[in-house]
Amino acid sequence: MPPVWSREGAEHPGGPAASPAGTSRAVPRRPRGQAPPLQALEKAVEEGRVDTVLCAVVDPHGRLAGKRFGARHFLRQVAPHGTEMCAYLLSSSVDMNPAPAESRLASMEGGFPDFRVVPDLATLRVVPWRPKAALVLADALGDHGRPAALNPREILRHQLGRLAAHGLHAHAGLEIEFVVYRGTYSPARAVGGQELPPLTPPGGDYGLHQHPAVARYLHRLQHALEGAGMPVEAVKSEAAAGQFEVTFPYGDALEACDQHVVFKNAAQTLARGCGAEATFMAAPQTGVGSGLHLHVSLTRTGNPVFAKGEGGVLSQTGEQAIAGLLDALPELAVLYAPNTNSYKRYVPGSFAPTRMTWGVDNRTCAVRVVGHGPSLRTEIRVPGADANPYLALSAVIAGIVHGLDCALVPPPRWTGDAHAARDEPALPAGLEEALLLLQHSTLAEKAFGEEVVDGLVHLAGAEVNHQQRMVTNVEQDRWFSQA
Repeated sequence: MPPVWSREGAEHPGGPAASPAGTSRAVPRRPRGQAPPLQALEKAVEEGRVDTVLCAVVDPHGRLAGKRFGARHFLRQVAPHGTEMCAYLLSSSVDMNPAPAESRLASMEGGFPDFRVVPDLATLRVVPWRPKAALVLADALGDHGRPAALNPREILRHQLGRLAAHGLHAHAGLEIEFVVYRGTYSPARAVGGQELPPLTPPGGDYGLHQHPAVARYLHRLQHALEGAGMPVEAVKSEAAAGQFEVTFPYGDALEACDQHVVFKNAAQTLARGCGAEATFMAAPQTGVGSGLHLHVSLTRTGNPVFAKGEGGVLSQTGEQAIAGLLDALPELAVLYAPNTNSYKRYVPGSFAPTRMTWGVDNRTCAVRVVGHGPSLRTEIRVPGADANPYLALSAVIAGIVHGLDCALVPPPRWTGDAHAARDEPALPAGLEEALLLLQHSTLAEKAFGEEVVDGLVHLAGAEVNHQQRMVTNVEQDRWFSQA
Protein backbone atom coordinates (compact mmCIF):
# COMPACT_ATOMS: atom_id res chain seq x y z
CA MET A 1 0.00 0.00 0.00
CA PRO A 2 1.46 3.41 -0.89
CA PRO A 3 2.53 5.73 1.92
CA VAL A 4 -0.47 8.06 1.82
CA TRP A 5 -0.94 10.83 4.39
CA SER A 6 2.71 10.67 5.42
CA ARG A 7 4.82 13.54 6.65
CA GLU A 8 8.00 14.46 4.88
CA GLY A 9 11.24 12.92 6.13
CA ALA A 10 12.94 14.71 8.99
CA GLU A 11 15.88 17.00 8.54
CA HIS A 12 19.58 16.62 9.17
CA PRO A 13 20.32 17.22 12.86
CA GLY A 14 22.49 20.21 12.08
CA GLY A 15 19.82 22.37 10.56
CA PRO A 16 16.18 21.35 11.09
CA ALA A 17 13.50 23.87 10.29
CA ALA A 18 12.04 25.10 13.55
CA SER A 19 8.39 25.66 14.34
CA PRO A 20 7.49 29.22 15.30
CA ALA A 21 8.70 30.21 18.75
CA GLY A 22 6.13 29.59 21.42
CA THR A 23 4.55 26.57 19.74
CA SER A 24 5.03 22.98 20.77
CA ARG A 25 2.43 21.08 18.74
CA ALA A 26 3.90 19.22 15.79
CA VAL A 27 3.13 20.97 12.52
CA PRO A 28 3.08 18.40 9.71
CA ARG A 29 4.33 19.44 6.30
CA ARG A 30 2.73 17.64 3.36
CA PRO A 31 4.74 17.05 0.23
CA ARG A 32 3.55 19.33 -2.57
CA GLY A 33 0.47 17.94 -4.28
CA GLN A 34 -0.41 15.48 -1.50
CA ALA A 35 -3.96 15.61 -0.18
CA PRO A 36 -4.71 16.50 3.47
CA PRO A 37 -4.97 13.39 5.70
CA LEU A 38 -8.76 13.40 6.00
CA GLN A 39 -9.26 13.91 2.29
CA ALA A 40 -6.80 11.11 1.54
CA LEU A 41 -8.68 8.82 3.95
CA GLU A 42 -11.98 9.58 2.23
CA LYS A 43 -10.47 8.59 -1.10
CA ALA A 44 -8.94 5.40 0.32
CA VAL A 45 -12.30 4.41 1.83
CA GLU A 46 -14.13 5.01 -1.44
CA GLU A 47 -11.58 2.90 -3.30
CA GLY A 48 -11.91 0.08 -0.75
CA ARG A 49 -8.28 0.31 0.45
CA VAL A 50 -9.25 1.18 4.04
CA ASP A 51 -12.29 -0.01 5.98
CA THR A 52 -11.12 0.42 9.60
CA VAL A 53 -9.65 3.29 11.61
CA LEU A 54 -7.89 2.61 14.92
CA CYS A 55 -8.31 5.65 17.19
CA ALA A 56 -5.70 5.43 19.95
CA VAL A 57 -4.67 7.39 23.00
CA VAL A 58 -1.20 6.76 24.41
CA ASP A 59 -1.41 5.55 28.01
CA PRO A 60 1.22 6.43 30.67
CA HIS A 61 2.98 3.12 29.96
CA GLY A 62 3.58 4.09 26.32
CA ARG A 63 0.97 1.71 24.89
CA LEU A 64 -1.75 2.41 22.34
CA ALA A 65 -5.27 2.01 23.74
CA GLY A 66 -8.52 2.84 22.04
CA LYS A 67 -11.24 1.69 19.68
CA ARG A 68 -11.63 0.28 16.19
CA PHE A 69 -14.12 2.25 14.11
CA GLY A 70 -15.63 1.48 10.76
CA ALA A 71 -13.91 3.93 8.45
CA ARG A 72 -17.15 5.52 7.24
CA HIS A 73 -18.36 6.03 10.81
CA PHE A 74 -15.01 7.58 11.70
CA LEU A 75 -15.31 10.04 8.83
CA ARG A 76 -18.93 10.88 9.64
CA GLN A 77 -18.80 11.11 13.45
CA VAL A 78 -15.41 10.67 15.10
CA ALA A 79 -13.26 12.93 12.92
CA PRO A 80 -15.51 16.00 13.34
CA HIS A 81 -16.84 15.35 16.86
CA GLY A 82 -14.42 13.04 18.68
CA THR A 83 -15.40 10.08 20.80
CA GLU A 84 -15.37 8.97 24.45
CA MET A 85 -13.33 6.45 26.39
CA CYS A 86 -13.13 5.52 30.07
CA ALA A 87 -10.83 7.90 31.94
CA TYR A 88 -9.14 5.04 33.78
CA LEU A 89 -7.02 4.43 30.66
CA LEU A 90 -4.66 7.16 31.89
CA SER A 91 -4.53 6.15 35.54
CA SER A 92 -4.40 2.34 35.63
CA SER A 93 -1.38 0.17 36.32
CA VAL A 94 0.19 -1.78 33.48
CA ASP A 95 -2.18 -4.72 34.16
CA MET A 96 -5.18 -2.32 34.01
CA ASN A 97 -5.89 -2.28 37.74
CA PRO A 98 -7.60 1.08 38.38
CA ALA A 99 -6.43 3.70 40.82
CA PRO A 100 -7.75 3.72 44.42
CA ALA A 101 -10.18 6.46 45.41
CA GLU A 102 -7.58 8.38 47.42
CA SER A 103 -5.39 8.89 44.34
CA ARG A 104 -7.69 11.63 42.95
CA LEU A 105 -7.56 9.87 39.59
CA ALA A 106 -10.34 7.99 37.79
CA SER A 107 -11.55 5.40 40.31
CA MET A 108 -14.52 3.33 41.47
CA GLU A 109 -15.33 6.06 43.97
CA GLY A 110 -15.78 8.54 41.14
CA GLY A 111 -17.82 6.16 39.00
CA PHE A 112 -15.19 5.78 36.28
CA PRO A 113 -16.37 8.65 34.07
CA ASP A 114 -15.54 8.99 30.39
CA PHE A 115 -13.27 11.61 28.98
CA ARG A 116 -13.63 13.13 25.55
CA VAL A 117 -11.11 11.95 22.99
CA VAL A 118 -10.20 14.17 20.05
CA PRO A 119 -8.24 12.63 17.15
CA ASP A 120 -5.16 14.53 16.02
CA LEU A 121 -5.77 14.24 12.29
CA ALA A 122 -2.18 15.24 11.52
CA THR A 123 -1.15 11.78 12.81
CA LEU A 124 -3.57 9.88 10.56
CA ARG A 125 -1.68 7.22 8.60
CA VAL A 126 -2.13 3.83 6.98
CA VAL A 127 -0.70 0.91 8.94
CA PRO A 128 0.25 -1.78 6.40
CA TRP A 129 0.80 -4.39 9.12
CA ARG A 130 -2.96 -4.43 9.75
CA PRO A 131 -5.29 -5.26 6.83
CA LYS A 132 -7.14 -2.27 5.35
CA ALA A 133 -6.50 -0.19 8.44
CA ALA A 134 -5.50 3.35 9.31
CA LEU A 135 -4.36 4.65 12.70
CA VAL A 136 -4.81 8.05 14.29
CA LEU A 137 -3.44 9.20 17.64
CA ALA A 138 -5.83 11.11 19.86
CA ASP A 139 -5.74 13.41 22.86
CA ALA A 140 -7.87 12.96 25.97
CA LEU A 141 -9.67 15.96 27.42
CA GLY A 142 -10.79 16.26 31.03
CA ASP A 143 -12.99 18.77 32.83
CA HIS A 144 -14.02 21.90 30.91
CA GLY A 145 -12.24 20.68 27.79
CA ARG A 146 -8.79 20.92 29.39
CA PRO A 147 -6.19 18.31 28.42
CA ALA A 148 -6.31 15.29 30.74
CA ALA A 149 -3.55 15.45 33.36
CA LEU A 150 -1.74 12.22 32.46
CA ASN A 151 -2.04 12.51 28.69
CA PRO A 152 1.62 11.84 27.72
CA ARG A 153 1.41 13.88 24.51
CA GLU A 154 0.19 16.90 26.44
CA ILE A 155 2.85 16.47 29.14
CA LEU A 156 5.49 16.72 26.42
CA ARG A 157 3.75 19.69 24.79
CA HIS A 158 3.86 21.50 28.13
CA GLN A 159 7.61 20.97 28.47
CA LEU A 160 8.19 22.10 24.89
CA GLY A 161 6.20 25.21 25.69
CA ARG A 162 8.45 25.92 28.68
CA LEU A 163 11.45 25.56 26.38
CA ALA A 164 9.83 27.88 23.83
CA ALA A 165 9.66 30.55 26.55
CA HIS A 166 13.46 30.63 26.20
CA GLY A 167 13.06 31.10 22.45
CA LEU A 168 14.20 27.53 21.81
CA HIS A 169 12.77 24.60 19.86
CA ALA A 170 13.75 20.96 20.42
CA HIS A 171 14.43 18.38 17.75
CA ALA A 172 14.85 14.70 18.49
CA GLY A 173 16.00 11.48 16.91
CA LEU A 174 15.24 8.19 18.66
CA GLU A 175 17.33 5.03 18.66
CA ILE A 176 15.26 2.09 19.88
CA GLU A 177 16.62 -1.30 20.95
CA PHE A 178 14.42 -4.37 21.29
CA VAL A 179 14.81 -8.15 21.46
CA VAL A 180 12.99 -10.73 19.34
CA TYR A 181 12.42 -14.30 20.55
CA ARG A 182 11.20 -17.34 18.62
CA GLY A 183 7.83 -18.71 19.74
CA THR A 184 4.94 -17.35 21.79
CA TYR A 185 5.57 -15.96 25.25
CA SER A 186 3.88 -17.42 28.33
CA PRO A 187 5.00 -17.27 32.00
CA ALA A 188 5.71 -21.01 31.87
CA ARG A 189 8.36 -20.59 29.19
CA ALA A 190 11.91 -19.66 30.11
CA VAL A 191 12.84 -16.49 28.23
CA GLY A 192 16.16 -17.08 26.50
CA GLY A 193 15.96 -20.83 27.03
CA GLN A 194 15.11 -23.63 24.62
CA GLU A 195 11.38 -22.87 24.75
CA LEU A 196 11.75 -19.17 23.90
CA PRO A 197 15.20 -18.72 22.31
CA PRO A 198 16.41 -15.41 20.87
CA LEU A 199 15.92 -14.96 17.15
CA THR A 200 19.69 -14.63 16.55
CA PRO A 201 22.82 -15.83 18.38
CA PRO A 202 24.88 -13.39 20.46
CA GLY A 203 27.83 -11.43 19.13
CA GLY A 204 26.15 -10.22 15.95
CA ASP A 205 26.69 -6.48 16.48
CA TYR A 206 26.57 -4.74 13.09
CA GLY A 207 26.27 -8.16 11.45
CA LEU A 208 24.92 -8.32 7.88
CA HIS A 209 24.97 -12.12 7.67
CA GLN A 210 21.52 -12.75 9.16
CA HIS A 211 19.58 -15.94 8.64
CA PRO A 212 17.07 -15.49 5.76
CA ALA A 213 14.15 -15.65 8.22
CA VAL A 214 15.66 -12.76 10.23
CA ALA A 215 16.33 -10.74 7.09
CA ARG A 216 12.70 -11.28 6.00
CA TYR A 217 11.36 -9.97 9.33
CA LEU A 218 13.58 -6.89 9.24
CA HIS A 219 12.68 -6.23 5.59
CA ARG A 220 8.96 -6.55 6.32
CA LEU A 221 9.33 -4.18 9.25
CA GLN A 222 11.27 -1.62 7.24
CA HIS A 223 8.83 -1.86 4.30
CA ALA A 224 5.79 -1.55 6.59
CA LEU A 225 7.19 1.54 8.29
CA GLU A 226 7.90 3.08 4.88
CA GLY A 227 4.29 2.37 3.93
CA ALA A 228 3.13 4.18 7.07
CA GLY A 229 5.11 7.27 6.10
CA MET A 230 7.83 6.50 8.66
CA PRO A 231 10.99 5.66 6.70
CA VAL A 232 13.76 4.48 8.99
CA GLU A 233 17.27 5.87 8.93
CA ALA A 234 18.95 2.57 9.81
CA VAL A 235 18.36 -0.92 11.17
CA LYS A 236 21.19 -2.88 12.76
CA SER A 237 21.84 -6.00 14.80
CA GLU A 238 23.08 -5.46 18.35
CA ALA A 239 25.56 -7.51 20.38
CA ALA A 240 22.97 -9.34 22.51
CA ALA A 241 21.22 -12.40 21.13
CA GLY A 242 18.08 -11.47 19.21
CA GLN A 243 18.61 -7.75 19.73
CA PHE A 244 18.12 -5.06 17.08
CA GLU A 245 18.21 -1.29 16.93
CA VAL A 246 16.10 0.97 14.71
CA THR A 247 17.02 4.61 14.17
CA PHE A 248 14.57 7.18 12.84
CA PRO A 249 15.54 10.46 11.15
CA TYR A 250 15.83 13.64 13.18
CA GLY A 251 12.73 15.82 13.40
CA ASP A 252 10.11 17.49 15.54
CA ALA A 253 10.17 16.22 19.13
CA LEU A 254 6.47 15.38 19.44
CA GLU A 255 6.41 13.72 16.03
CA ALA A 256 9.43 11.59 16.97
CA CYS A 257 7.51 10.20 19.95
CA ASP A 258 4.37 9.68 17.85
CA GLN A 259 6.42 7.61 15.42
CA HIS A 260 7.97 5.61 18.25
CA VAL A 261 4.67 4.29 19.64
CA VAL A 262 3.46 3.43 16.14
CA PHE A 263 6.77 1.68 15.44
CA LYS A 264 6.41 -0.47 18.58
CA ASN A 265 2.98 -1.59 17.40
CA ALA A 266 4.44 -2.54 14.02
CA ALA A 267 7.45 -4.40 15.44
CA GLN A 268 5.32 -6.48 17.83
CA THR A 269 2.51 -7.18 15.36
CA LEU A 270 4.84 -8.29 12.56
CA ALA A 271 6.88 -10.45 14.95
CA ARG A 272 3.75 -12.32 16.07
CA GLY A 273 2.82 -12.81 12.43
CA CYS A 274 6.17 -14.61 12.04
CA GLY A 275 5.65 -16.80 15.13
CA ALA A 276 7.92 -14.66 17.29
CA GLU A 277 7.72 -12.11 20.11
CA ALA A 278 9.32 -8.65 20.14
CA THR A 279 9.85 -7.24 23.62
CA PHE A 280 10.74 -3.74 24.75
CA MET A 281 11.60 -4.72 28.31
CA ALA A 282 14.65 -2.84 29.57
CA ALA A 283 16.21 -6.12 30.77
CA PRO A 284 14.32 -9.06 29.22
CA GLN A 285 16.81 -11.57 30.65
CA THR A 286 19.89 -11.49 32.86
CA GLY A 287 22.79 -9.77 31.12
CA VAL A 288 20.70 -8.20 28.36
CA GLY A 289 19.70 -4.53 28.32
CA SER A 290 17.75 -2.53 25.75
CA GLY A 291 17.85 1.26 25.69
CA LEU A 292 15.90 4.13 24.20
CA HIS A 293 18.58 6.67 23.30
CA LEU A 294 17.32 10.22 22.82
CA HIS A 295 19.31 12.47 20.51
CA VAL A 296 18.25 16.05 21.24
CA SER A 297 19.32 19.35 19.73
CA LEU A 298 18.05 22.91 20.18
CA THR A 299 17.47 25.66 17.66
CA ARG A 300 16.66 29.36 17.95
CA THR A 301 14.88 30.87 14.91
CA GLY A 302 15.99 27.84 12.93
CA ASN A 303 19.66 28.02 13.90
CA PRO A 304 21.39 25.32 16.00
CA VAL A 305 22.59 26.62 19.36
CA PHE A 306 24.55 23.77 21.01
CA ALA A 307 27.86 24.56 19.34
CA LYS A 308 30.00 27.68 19.52
CA GLY A 309 31.52 28.16 16.09
CA GLU A 310 32.74 25.26 13.98
CA GLY A 311 35.26 23.72 16.37
CA GLY A 312 32.89 21.41 18.25
CA VAL A 313 33.02 23.58 21.39
CA LEU A 314 29.82 23.78 23.43
CA SER A 315 28.04 27.11 23.59
CA GLN A 316 26.85 28.53 26.91
CA THR A 317 23.36 27.22 26.07
CA GLY A 318 24.80 23.76 25.44
CA GLU A 319 26.73 23.80 28.71
CA GLN A 320 23.69 24.93 30.71
CA ALA A 321 21.53 22.26 29.06
CA ILE A 322 23.99 19.49 29.97
CA ALA A 323 24.36 20.79 33.52
CA GLY A 324 20.59 20.82 33.92
CA LEU A 325 20.30 17.25 32.66
CA LEU A 326 22.92 15.96 35.08
CA ASP A 327 21.26 17.78 37.98
CA ALA A 328 17.62 16.97 37.21
CA LEU A 329 17.47 13.49 35.71
CA PRO A 330 18.03 11.50 38.95
CA GLU A 331 14.92 13.15 40.46
CA LEU A 332 12.92 12.40 37.30
CA ALA A 333 13.95 8.75 36.93
CA VAL A 334 10.34 7.52 37.21
CA LEU A 335 9.65 9.18 33.84
CA TYR A 336 12.30 7.20 31.95
CA ALA A 337 12.76 4.11 34.17
CA PRO A 338 9.14 3.35 35.15
CA ASN A 339 9.27 -0.15 36.65
CA THR A 340 11.43 -2.40 38.78
CA ASN A 341 12.93 -4.17 35.76
CA SER A 342 14.13 -0.82 34.36
CA TYR A 343 16.91 -0.58 36.95
CA LYS A 344 18.39 -4.01 36.13
CA ARG A 345 19.76 -2.46 32.95
CA TYR A 346 22.08 -0.09 34.84
CA VAL A 347 25.00 -2.49 35.24
CA PRO A 348 28.69 -1.52 35.42
CA GLY A 349 30.59 -2.70 32.40
CA SER A 350 27.54 -2.46 30.15
CA PHE A 351 26.55 0.15 27.58
CA ALA A 352 24.03 1.59 30.06
CA PRO A 353 25.13 4.42 32.39
CA THR A 354 25.35 4.10 36.16
CA ARG A 355 26.51 7.64 37.07
CA MET A 356 25.36 11.08 35.98
CA THR A 357 28.38 11.96 33.86
CA TRP A 358 28.83 13.54 30.48
CA GLY A 359 31.50 13.10 27.84
CA VAL A 360 32.31 13.59 24.20
CA ASP A 361 31.48 10.51 22.12
CA ASN A 362 31.63 8.38 25.29
CA ARG A 363 28.99 5.64 25.41
CA THR A 364 29.61 4.93 29.11
CA CYS A 365 28.25 8.37 30.10
CA ALA A 366 24.65 9.26 30.87
CA VAL A 367 24.87 12.25 28.50
CA ARG A 368 26.99 11.77 25.40
CA VAL A 369 27.86 14.75 23.20
CA VAL A 370 28.05 13.74 19.54
CA GLY A 371 28.13 15.40 16.15
CA HIS A 372 30.33 18.01 14.54
CA GLY A 373 30.02 21.75 14.09
CA PRO A 374 26.39 22.87 13.91
CA SER A 375 25.18 19.25 14.20
CA LEU A 376 26.56 19.01 17.76
CA ARG A 377 23.89 17.48 19.99
CA THR A 378 23.31 15.45 23.15
CA GLU A 379 22.49 11.76 23.30
CA ILE A 380 20.73 10.93 26.58
CA ARG A 381 21.39 7.26 27.31
CA VAL A 382 19.50 6.77 30.58
CA PRO A 383 16.02 5.77 29.27
CA GLY A 384 15.38 2.07 28.73
CA ALA A 385 13.37 0.54 25.91
CA ASP A 386 10.42 0.24 28.32
CA ALA A 387 10.17 4.03 28.74
CA ASN A 388 7.17 5.98 27.52
CA PRO A 389 8.94 8.16 24.93
CA TYR A 390 6.83 11.26 25.66
CA LEU A 391 7.60 11.07 29.39
CA ALA A 392 11.29 10.28 28.86
CA LEU A 393 11.69 13.21 26.49
CA SER A 394 9.66 15.39 28.87
CA ALA A 395 12.17 14.60 31.63
CA VAL A 396 14.99 15.58 29.28
CA ILE A 397 13.37 18.88 28.27
CA ALA A 398 12.55 19.64 31.92
CA GLY A 399 16.23 19.08 32.78
CA ILE A 400 17.37 21.37 29.98
CA VAL A 401 14.96 24.11 31.07
CA HIS A 402 16.20 23.70 34.66
CA GLY A 403 19.77 24.27 33.48
CA LEU A 404 18.76 27.37 31.50
CA ASP A 405 16.62 28.80 34.30
CA CYS A 406 19.40 28.44 36.87
CA ALA A 407 22.33 29.17 34.50
CA LEU A 408 24.04 25.98 35.71
CA VAL A 409 27.62 25.07 34.90
CA PRO A 410 28.44 21.42 34.11
CA PRO A 411 31.25 19.50 35.84
CA PRO A 412 34.33 18.60 33.79
CA ARG A 413 33.61 16.15 31.02
CA TRP A 414 34.43 12.52 31.72
CA THR A 415 37.06 10.65 29.77
CA GLY A 416 37.52 6.90 30.06
CA ASP A 417 35.07 4.44 31.60
CA ALA A 418 32.39 6.44 33.44
CA HIS A 419 31.32 3.31 35.33
CA ALA A 420 34.47 3.84 37.38
CA ALA A 421 33.26 7.26 38.59
CA ARG A 422 32.78 7.48 42.36
CA ASP A 423 32.08 11.13 43.20
CA GLU A 424 29.43 11.85 40.56
CA PRO A 425 25.73 11.29 41.45
CA ALA A 426 24.53 7.74 40.87
CA LEU A 427 21.35 6.83 39.11
CA PRO A 428 18.68 5.60 41.54
CA ALA A 429 19.34 2.02 42.56
CA GLY A 430 15.72 0.98 42.09
CA LEU A 431 12.15 2.13 41.62
CA GLU A 432 11.60 2.65 45.36
CA GLU A 433 14.45 5.15 45.53
CA ALA A 434 13.29 6.85 42.32
CA LEU A 435 9.78 7.12 43.72
CA LEU A 436 11.03 8.84 46.89
CA LEU A 437 13.11 11.26 44.84
CA LEU A 438 10.09 12.20 42.73
CA GLN A 439 7.81 12.58 45.75
CA HIS A 440 10.17 15.10 47.34
CA SER A 441 11.25 16.91 44.18
CA THR A 442 10.42 20.61 44.07
CA LEU A 443 12.01 20.61 40.61
CA ALA A 444 9.46 18.05 39.35
CA GLU A 445 6.53 19.92 40.86
CA LYS A 446 7.69 23.17 39.28
CA ALA A 447 8.17 21.53 35.88
CA PHE A 448 5.11 19.28 35.72
CA GLY A 449 2.63 20.51 38.30
CA GLU A 450 1.20 18.78 41.35
CA GLU A 451 -1.50 16.86 39.47
CA VAL A 452 0.92 15.20 37.03
CA VAL A 453 3.48 14.40 39.74
CA ASP A 454 0.76 12.85 41.93
CA GLY A 455 -0.38 10.69 39.03
CA LEU A 456 3.14 9.48 38.24
CA VAL A 457 3.77 8.79 41.93
CA HIS A 458 0.60 6.68 42.06
CA LEU A 459 1.61 4.62 39.02
CA ALA A 460 5.14 4.02 40.31
CA GLY A 461 3.76 3.19 43.76
CA ALA A 462 1.41 0.61 42.25
CA GLU A 463 4.37 -1.04 40.53
CA VAL A 464 6.44 -1.10 43.73
CA ASN A 465 3.53 -2.57 45.73
CA HIS A 466 2.96 -5.28 43.13
CA GLN A 467 6.59 -6.36 43.14
CA GLN A 468 6.86 -6.33 46.94
CA ARG A 469 3.96 -8.74 47.46
CA MET A 470 4.62 -11.14 44.58
CA VAL A 471 6.75 -14.26 45.10
CA THR A 472 8.79 -14.75 41.93
CA ASN A 473 10.19 -17.90 40.32
CA VAL A 474 13.68 -16.46 40.93
CA GLU A 475 13.03 -16.45 44.70
CA GLN A 476 11.62 -19.96 44.55
CA ASP A 477 14.56 -21.29 42.53
CA ARG A 478 17.02 -19.76 44.98
CA TRP A 479 15.33 -20.46 48.32
CA PHE A 480 12.68 -23.21 48.03
CA SER A 481 15.07 -26.00 49.06
CA GLN A 482 17.59 -23.83 50.91
CA ALA A 483 15.48 -22.00 53.49
